[in-house]
Amino acid sequence: MNETLPPCPKCASEYTYEMNALMVCPECAHEWVPGGADAAAAAPQERVIKDAVGNVLQDGDTVTVVKALKVKGSPSGIKAGTKVRNIRLVDGVDGHDIDCKVDGFGAMQLKSSVVKKA
Repeated sequence: MNETLPPCPKCASEYTYEMNALMVCPECAHEWVPGGADAAAAAPQERVIKDAVGNVLQDGDTVTVVKALKVKGSPSGIKAGTKVRNIRLVDGVDGHDIDCKVDGFGAMQLKSSVVKKA
């Protein structure tokens, strides 16, 4: 093993090797260009979250629920056509990437795939 090769930026494996102009990790199969290009790829990039019909969503948008949703602990769910104002985009769990307050239900997270921009 050559001590001068950098570890894998994805899984931190020390068993990396060179293949032409690329560095390769045999454990996770990650390939990258050594040097500055990897630092630019590691920088956080702005996520683009789209609604059910492909419109780009932003913080503060108003959206409309496109299909009826069940809500735990509630005898009735959220009906299709319900407007939700002032959404906030988050890194949620299980694809729930919208944080909002729904009238009659309170604060909750929704998936962008069940709303459309109003």
